[in-house]
Amino acid sequence: MTEEAGTDGAGNAVLAARDSDGVLTLTFNRPERRNGWADDMYEAYYARLTEAAADEAVRAVVVTGAGSTFCPGADISRLGGLGQEDARLPHHPVDVPRRFPKPLIAAINGACAGVGLVQALFCHVRFAADTARFSTSFARRGLVAEYGIAWTLTRLVGQERALDLLLSGRTFDAAEARELGVVSHVVPRDEVLEAAQAYARDLALHCSPRAMAVIASQVLDAQDSTFDEALQASYGHVDRFVGSAELREGVASFVERRPPRFAPLGSPPPD
Repeated sequence: MTEEAGTDGAGNAVLAARDSDGVLTLTFNRPERRNGWADDMYEAYYARLTEAAADEAVRAVVVTGAGSTFCPGADISRLGGLGQEDARLPHHPVDVPRRFPKPLIAAINGACAGVGLVQALFCHVRFAADTARFSTSFARRGLVAEYGIAWTLTRLVGQERALDLLLSGRTFDAAEARELGVVSHVVPRDEVLEAAQAYARDLALHCSPRAMAVIASQVLDAQDSTFDEALQASYGHVDRFVGSAELREGVASFVERRPPRFAPLGSPPPD
């Protein structure tokens, strides 16, 4: 990483560093609590993502954890207080990661459970260390499926497999996570961050930011639509790009065998 980014106002619970190719790496940074999820991490992570979405210099984001874990769920020292009869669990909105307009890539370097798994599933693509372990955990803590994971997980792995993972709260390894479709890539532990960053860098250098933002939205929206609805919606999106500078640059760079020079997401739309 060649440049620190987004250091104002978000605290140290999530670190941010951007390289010269526009890949921003966000690191959950509560190693003394094994990166257990707490309000300071939530606030810092969402602040970092909000900054990244608006920053034209950021073209892709990689999320990982400090130390030997990704995020093993809620900080157990804070979770214990929720057993009191008058306790209330904050209902944090999830649109920031779920609707993030740039490639969001998880580099799952270790334990990934509960709300940590929720956050990983919001990422567009997930890389896992071969030593990583996963669990939904909720049922084993006397909780129900949080933050829409019943919806997200079911669409990733199917109803029966989602019920297996949610009802049992069992631990499963990286190989099974890949087999189930929870992650796309499994690599050696000491290569997971580098592999995720390389993937993100390829997208940052060679893919249209506007096209990727629309595609991510199309995929999410299509999960609740019929094929005909998705088809009709695609026509409208295609019409915006046909005849545009965006498409001309994509074709020209291919024909001329050179890297494309796509405009950043925040610049004026294709003409």
